[in-house]
Order: sequence, then structure tokens, then C-alpha cells
Amino acid sequence: MARQTPRGRAQDRRLVAGGQDHEVRYEAEKMGVSRKEVREAVKSEGNSRTKVEDKLKDD
Repeated sequence: MARQTPRGRAQDRRLVAGGQDHEVRYEAEKMGVSRKEVREAVKSEGNSRTKVEDKLKDD
């Protein structure tokens, strides 16, 4: 298994993996929205955490 660098982890935190239930659940709880809303935001905005959170704030 490849060792992940600190930079790799930082880059990974900038993304929301819409197919990963734990990531969707975390983002939903953090933003106070449903899991479905998080998945829809990822689908429309891409997996950038900043864009997803901005979309969820606007809705």
C-alpha cells in the first residue's frame, strides 16, 4: 500500500467523496442538511469541498 504524504492528505480533505457514506454523513451533519442534499450538491458542483459547502449554504 502506498504511503500517503501530508500534502496528499491535505488535498484529500479538500474533496468530498459523494460515494463514501461516512464523508456524506460528516458533511451533512456539519452543514445541518440531509445526506441527499449533500449528494445532490456533489453531483451539481463537483467534489470540491468549498464549492459543495457554498452550494449548501445558498440553498
